[in-house]
Amino acid sequence: MTDPCLFCGIVAGEVPAVKVAEDATTFAFMDIQPASEGHLLVIPKRHSRDLTEIAPADLGDVTLAAQRIARTVLTELGADGVNLLNCCGADAWQTVFHFHLHVVPRYADKTRDRLTLPWQPGVRGDADAIAAVGGRLAAALA
Repeated sequence: MTDPCLFCGIVAGEVPAVKVAEDATTFAFMDIQPASEGHLLVIPKRHSRDLTEIAPADLGDVTLAAQRIARTVLTELGADGVNLLNCCGADAWQTVFHFHLHVVPRYADKTRDRLTLPWQPGVRGDADAIAAVGGRLAAALA
């Protein structure tokens, strides 16, 4: 890594953040641009750029930490649901290039939740195109 990483700075204590949880391999802190009340990020302490580069053990640790935190936001904050979101690449909305999972509590009360869907669930795609792409991916993974 040649450029300074904001999230590495947070882990090192050089950049201020509201820490929520920390263990040997992960760090969780509040998002300063929250989509909902209680929106936070879970990151690996060891730097990896994105989903394609993170070590499997770090990915597992971050996911398990996010699950534990998701359970807590449901009970402690009274959230009605939770979204886990990862953005991988600039065109997928990644703005900080250190792998992270967003834990976004969801609320029926929209005064606590400003996140909206960027697509319309329930709108079917072209079945032939879906089958073609699925077959191509299955072959590449075999």
